[in-house]
Amino acid sequence: MVTGHRAAEIEEEIASWRQGLDLSVETVRNPDYHLMNGISLLAARELLSPVFVLAMADHVIGEEVMRLVPGHVPPDGGATLLVDRRIGDVFDLADATKVKTERDHVLEIGKNLADFDAVDIGLFVATHGLLDAIAAVREERGDASLSDGVARLARAGRMASLDIGDGFWRDVDTAEMRAEAEAALAEREA
Repeated sequence: MVTGHRAAEIEEEIASWRQGLDLSVETVRNPDYHLMNGISLLAARELLSPVFVLAMADHVIGEEVMRLVPGHVPPDGGATLLVDRRIGDVFDLADATKVKTERDHVLEIGKNLADFDAVDIGLFVATHGLLDAIAAVREERGDASLSDGVARLARAGRMASLDIGDGFWRDVDTAEMRAEAEAALAEREA
């Protein structure tokens, strides 16, 4: 887990809920946490294996979606973004990161795309090629988002997409989104 703002408090909380669980969690601090989210990923570079899974901390992802990940191989020197094509079912589409794909390749990504056929669910299977792409954007602009790295890989033909089908996921950015996610989870369990 990458921490930044109020890092000590967050790391203390992680340590407290981790006790008694058979779970290994490493934290790394991003001193530039005020910059875009790509910089947080770069902060974790030394802890990441050659192929790694990246999940947004504020997304709830169903087990059936997570089962797609272990056997998936991303493009050489690239990454795969898991996407949802059920655009009409997205709770807050205005806030969602939109994705334009062609077959299983990402062509474009962004919050403001007008022409898109999928939504980013906040889950990736990636190689260090994604880190290199983010680092290159940071070198050019001084800052970089994860979407900037994805866009750079897409232009190079090394960004794949993997459709989650009927899989469950929710982005939880606001109290309203949390309430909707909790209701959807309760409905699944009923």
